[in-house]
Amino acid sequence: MTTGKLLYIETFGCQMNVNDSEKIAGILRDEGYVRTDNVKDADLVILNTCSVRAKAEERVYGQLATYKGLKRSKPQLLLGVGGCVAQQEGERMLERLPHLDFVFGTHSLHLLPDIVADAAAGRRQVLIEFLGAEERKELFPSVAEGQGVTRFVTITQGCDNFCSYCIVPHVRGREVSRRSDDILAEVRQMTEGGVKEVSLLGQNVNSYGLKDPNEIDFPHLVRKVAAIPGIERLRFITSHPKDISPDLIACFAELPQLASHVHLPLQAGSDRILGLMNRGYTVAEYLAVIDALKAVRPDMQFTSDMIVGFPGETDEEFAATLAIMERVRYIDLYSFMYSPRPGTAAASMADDLTRAVKQERLTQLQARQRQLTLEIHREYLGRRYPVLVEGTSKRGNQLMGKTSCNQVVLIEAPATVIGTTVTVLITGATVSSLTGDVVGKMDTDT
Repeated sequence: MTTGKLLYIETFGCQMNVNDSEKIAGILRDEGYVRTDNVKDADLVILNTCSVRAKAEERVYGQLATYKGLKRSKPQLLLGVGGCVAQQEGERMLERLPHLDFVFGTHSLHLLPDIVADAAAGRRQVLIEFLGAEERKELFPSVAEGQGVTRFVTITQGCDNFCSYCIVPHVRGREVSRRSDDILAEVRQMTEGGVKEVSLLGQNVNSYGLKDPNEIDFPHLVRKVAAIPGIERLRFITSHPKDISPDLIACFAELPQLASHVHLPLQAGSDRILGLMNRGYTVAEYLAVIDALKAVRPDMQFTSDMIVGFPGETDEEFAATLAIMERVRYIDLYSFMYSPRPGTAAASMADDLTRAVKQERLTQLQARQRQLTLEIHREYLGRRYPVLVEGTSKRGNQLMGKTSCNQVVLIEAPATVIGTTVTVLITGATVSSLTGDVVGKMDTDT
């Protein structure tokens, strides 16, 4: 076993990658590696990468170039790349970057101890084979230690939807659901370690279990997780609008542990563009889901993903996207310019919009979203909300927690309240966060 060595992980992309980085750290911790925040101290550097957009992929290659000098000054340093870019590029990445020691794909995390040992012995390699459902135990390595107030728990890997713009099925494989018994065991172990909030994670959590006749479906999984002692709050991400069932909506009426926030990607406000994207729903069907969720949870807040400048998108179709923003009043958006990804159906479509047009649309959409976020945050002023305190703020001079609706709240309070739910009177609002005063403790079932 390797002892006393330092591991530096740089994570790009989505919450799935953040969760995978936790797994990587856990797997290598068992091999004697301790995580460090200083790359210059590291004996092993791993980049966990994202290829959903071209810009993210370019950032990865740019960062790898900067590590060339570090590797030259510290020859014993091991450098590896995992995640979606690694899965996509494979051997090409190793050939392109002589200073790179190993490349491992999205299904190869469990092989890391051997991969790192081989790299230390001078053997460069690429491992990007997909695993099947029968190998799901290896596909979902557990990292069940407490380590904090909130944690993610992966419940599915891959995706079967093949949206025309999306590379995820190509780099994460077809959808596989983790066994519910393993999920529940991991959550129980987390709560025993002090975790109060769990987020169930997958490319499309709503289709959990549907391919396995021996498994429960997602609403049943939600109910079982919510029933675990110690769970004060339960979230999930990401939901595909076409797969949200009436039974899942009913869970929000039944389960106080379910947070009043749903991330529901729309992508575009035009039925024609949604059809070209192969999204599987219309704007009217999407809005019906929004209205149904608000009917059972009037305080529900929504976030979404939007793509501007999809091939052929007209000014009128972009205006329709803006109109949906006004109709739903998202509390936040993750918005991007369309960029073609290799192997996707949209990559063969005529991308006839200039970058300047795409950028102008993105700027307009993001400016309006900032206004909407601030307007919504200001509606919270003078009101009291339960806030689960997660830790210190980034600046370190305040504590940070979140409302059920997923808003960040900054408070002045002793560190002893970390891990508890407190009542906060909201006194300030910016685009990025709320501030408030602690005015009382909450019961744990609030």
